[in-house]
Amino acid sequence: MTIPTFKNEKLLRLALTHRSYVNENPGEGENNERLEFLGDAILTFLSGEYLYKRHPEMGEDELTRRRAALVDEKQLARFAIEVGLDFRMRLGKGAIRDGGFTNPNLLSSTFEAFIGAYYLDNNSNINPVREFVENLFGSVPENVVEIRSNVDSKNRFQEWVQTNISPTPPKYVTVQAGGEAHAPEFLAKVFVNEKEYGEGRGRSKKDAEKRAAEDALANLKRRGLM
Repeated sequence: MTIPTFKNEKLLRLALTHRSYVNENPGEGENNERLEFLGDAILTFLSGEYLYKRHPEMGEDELTRRRAALVDEKQLARFAIEVGLDFRMRLGKGAIRDGGFTNPNLLSSTFEAFIGAYYLDNNSNINPVREFVENLFGSVPENVVEIRSNVDSKNRFQEWVQTNISPTPPKYVTVQAGGEAHAPEFLAKVFVNEKEYGEGRGRSKKDAEKRAAEDALANLKRRGLM
């Protein structure tokens, strides 16, 4: 697949513009983070809809696990490469020097921004975006999604919490955000009923939360609770 044609090329350009590029080129103005926010919401909806229609036999828990696997950082990075966003990303020199064109965090974030931009370019009509992403979703082998869904740490921890403690899902809190623009680092902690169960560091908030869940699961195993 390739990048679809944009009516407004400025939207596509913005979607490809990382904040590290703007930091080095102040005249550029905006970066792609607002589009990333929008694209993340759109992908969450469309992946859920896709799986709901494709798997009428599945319950909520399995659908949730599969959705997490279908739009996780690694998979979105693969989609970005598949459609040719990788070397079109507008990155700062430091980000490029640190391997930004192959960085899964930058690739996945850019893909989310691209989806947000494509939605706006179609006057907020979801149908062209749906057609585009469903072609990508369909290219992911079913067994790959199944394997990933079975090991999703956040969902596994949530299942344990809701089975053993409370129907309320765990709460993830980003307690630290630092690093360079091209190499951010986040520290997240996970709480259940105000009690801390684990923490984790990552290059994105999502990755830090995933590692916090992994830490929580490891702590439970050490205590013989799993």
